[in-house]
Amino acid sequence: MDFAFSQEQDILRDSARRFVEKECGVDYVKQFVDNKITFTGEMWGKISQLGWTGVLIPEQYGGLGLNFVDLAVIIEEMGRGPVPGPFISSVVLAGEAIRLAGNPDQKDAYLPKMAVGEFKGTLAWAEPGDVNGLANMTLTAKSAGESFVLNGTKILVPDADQADIILCVAKTGKGTSLFLIEKGEPGVEINSLSTLDRTTNLYEVVFNDVSVHREALLGEAGKANPILTQVLNRVNVAYSMDMVGGGKRVLDMGVEYAKTRVQFGQPIGSFQAIKHKCAALLMKIECSRSIAYYAAWAQEQDERVAAVNASIAKIFTSEMYRKATKEVLQILGGIGFSWEHELHIYLKRAKCLGALFGDAVFHRERVAQELGY
Repeated sequence: MDFAFSQEQDILRDSARRFVEKECGVDYVKQFVDNKITFTGEMWGKISQLGWTGVLIPEQYGGLGLNFVDLAVIIEEMGRGPVPGPFISSVVLAGEAIRLAGNPDQKDAYLPKMAVGEFKGTLAWAEPGDVNGLANMTLTAKSAGESFVLNGTKILVPDADQADIILCVAKTGKGTSLFLIEKGEPGVEINSLSTLDRTTNLYEVVFNDVSVHREALLGEAGKANPILTQVLNRVNVAYSMDMVGGGKRVLDMGVEYAKTRVQFGQPIGSFQAIKHKCAALLMKIECSRSIAYYAAWAQEQDERVAAVNASIAKIFTSEMYRKATKEVLQILGGIGFSWEHELHIYLKRAKCLGALFGDAVFHRERVAQELGY
């Protein structure tokens, strides 16, 4: 691995930072959190025009054909916003699943539209009682001639309201399978879930006798587990990069306040206790950043390396993000507890992203299993 960023990646980072500062600044995010505005097609159009929606999609389908580290550069900057909306859901969860498992016809039908932002997607994975794994899956897809009939409920589905296509994990007679369901299919019910983090929209998706043609099957029936493992790895790396960007922004917030807040005739940043707190956080953030970028690079290596490093990244970054928000809250004091200050947005996002698709406990167990313990 080359640990230096290329000139193109530096340009990509600068472009992403400028976009986030201009289009998704503090005022925008606060209005989003206060339910004064919602994520619109106009904002998605701006993101699409930058080419970000096609970063991982091969050039033959109209994408940029870049690698996961390139995407990580973008997501890190988006995490600084934080930028709400279905970017990770569409680009990583849905886009990567179709790219990895789709047949030529499915790729031709969906990837070009996703590359230009015409289509958005998501993945329905978790179920009540088993939000991390698939061992106790109850949503079934029963074969009925040339069709499958889906029945069951998925929860914690990111951005399902925005999705034009929902990839649904279901149990068939041959095992775990993956189905591609377009928006508006009869029998699909989408219900909003009330969650702590208002920048991450999660939904319950109910399938009531949803009939789909066999062509909606993504890959082979009963053989979805390897693809789902790869998607799980990638989405956890994506969330890790988001948390790295958010953690750095939170630290910047604390440092800026420590330089301007005066007590006993001098800035509180001159006090040793505050200096040590900021230095320790910077070290934790930079270590997490290195781990997350290594995990992004590992996604294009062998499966075991990809899985282990994705889980390690999720463990370190989720703990770092929570620690950063709590420590900076102590630096800010009373103002940090106010709704007017933006710190609470990052604190709640840290809790949410750290739990989605496996919390630190789940990923520690996963690493142990992968290493044979």
